[in-house]
Amino acid sequence: MTDMTQSTEVEQQTQLRKTTKRGGGDPATRGRTTIADGVVEKIAGLAARDVLGVHAMGSGLSRTFGAVRDRVPGGSKSASRGVKVEVGEVQTALDLEIVVDYGVSISDVAKAVRENVIAAVERMTGLEVVEVNVAVSDVKLPEEEDEEPEPRLQ
Repeated sequence: MTDMTQSTEVEQQTQLRKTTKRGGGDPATRGRTTIADGVVEKIAGLAARDVLGVHAMGSGLSRTFGAVRDRVPGGSKSASRGVKVEVGEVQTALDLEIVVDYGVSISDVAKAVRENVIAAVERMTGLEVVEVNVAVSDVKLPEEEDEEPEPRLQ
């Protein structure tokens, strides 16, 4: 072979390497993303609390323990209180336990909670929400004191 032929072959191979995609396919599809149950629980808990008429999340017992935990130095409010999830690879199912304010339509609040939770979870995680079960465990009466009073020290 002559020098001219060799240089042409080298140029063709270099050009071929430049145009060949490595790894094949869209970079977004080259791997797996896993989402922990706790992440979905927090998203759902915050979305449910945003609905007008939801007074609190969780049963009376979990709220009592949560109030104690919140008072411990370094403790913080649990965004996932009252939320249980099952997360698969592409789908999730959620169970929520809420306390509603007296006087609101429970069915309307439950519907709004479902809609808000589904929108938030699907938008933030990309998971398909197959069901959101809402259990109303209590009604907050106007004359009842909150179980989580304001701290005395500011």
